[in-house]
Amino acid sequence: MSKTLIDQFSKKLIAWHQRSGRSGLPWQNQRDPYAVWVSEIMLQQTQVATVLERYPRFMKRFPTVRKLAAANLDEVLAEWAGLGYYSRARNLHACAQQVVNVFSGKFPSDPVLLEQLKGIGRSTAGAIAAFAFHEQAPILDANVKRILARLFAEEGSLQEKAVNDRLWALANTLLPSKPEDMPVYTQALMDFGATWCTARKPVCLSGEQKCPFLNECQANLSDQVLLFPQKNIKAKSPEFDCDMLLLRSGNSVLLQKRPSKAIWGGLWSLPESSWRNKSAPGLSAKQLLEMVLPQEQTSSLLKACKNLKQSESIKHIFTHRRLWMHIWGADLRTPFEPSDPNLKWVALNHLGHYGLPQPIKVLLQKLSLIRGGDLKNSAAN
Repeated sequence: MSKTLIDQFSKKLIAWHQRSGRSGLPWQNQRDPYAVWVSEIMLQQTQVATVLERYPRFMKRFPTVRKLAAANLDEVLAEWAGLGYYSRARNLHACAQQVVNVFSGKFPSDPVLLEQLKGIGRSTAGAIAAFAFHEQAPILDANVKRILARLFAEEGSLQEKAVNDRLWALANTLLPSKPEDMPVYTQALMDFGATWCTARKPVCLSGEQKCPFLNECQANLSDQVLLFPQKNIKAKSPEFDCDMLLLRSGNSVLLQKRPSKAIWGGLWSLPESSWRNKSAPGLSAKQLLEMVLPQEQTSSLLKACKNLKQSESIKHIFTHRRLWMHIWGADLRTPFEPSDPNLKWVALNHLGHYGLPQPIKVLLQKLSLIRGGDLKNSAAN
């Protein structure tokens, strides 16, 4: 391991950032830990271009941690919709309440304490501590893992605990000696991985720019840049079917609140059946109603939903699975009063107040246009 590279890494990276790093992003140069925290959570698994649009809107709606903590979870999910991975929004809300109730509305500066808050992992805790409090705390997100694995030709898969432990130790060793350098250093690490040392087209292979670590990067010197970090072979994503009930009455649609720990947890969606493997047989209309609605209401609905039929199928791709949603639609002359508190009739022009999964939002948006509703402010993903 090159002692020279370790000693010079932070200085060279900061110098690179002054020349080629990103600037002008709305969450940069922030000392407010709340603003830093929101941006870090939002940027997880979401493209910067999307966050550029949504971050200012979220901060305007919930400008302080106390405002976020006092908000209804449905409000937070509706504002988050379109960003995906909804556990992040639920954790944001829970974490805000922790900060208010346990820390009197002030984020702790110690990364160890930050990591104990809901939804904040070790790397996010390090980022908040570095940006907001100038703490000498390392980060190790996917970009940083890739940088370090290439620079030091780190063997082994990132899924292995021993590999991650070694990378954490490296990340800690490479920190700048001056606390005041922590914000720019941390931002430089993020930017370098996102724009130069990218997964598929790093600049050292394109020749468009000269990497500042060209002569020290072990992966480059051995002509193995794209082989680091080493990856496990991914299995083919499994595919599933489910049936969804699209019941309409006038200008309203029946929605169901999803369990908090399920896919799209806490969002409002169409009542749906259990997921089944693609090879499993489908459901009849009677089976679907009996599966998704309270038992005491299915018999009357079977008569009212004589025109219930499958209208279309929608394919949605998750990170690790694929789902085919088969939509069964029917119009009711008179809406029934659901006995389940998680079922609710919602007017099409009020859907903007509810967090909706992206494919369901798109489906209902088409319906809204037909019926003259307004979904312009509706949330999605």
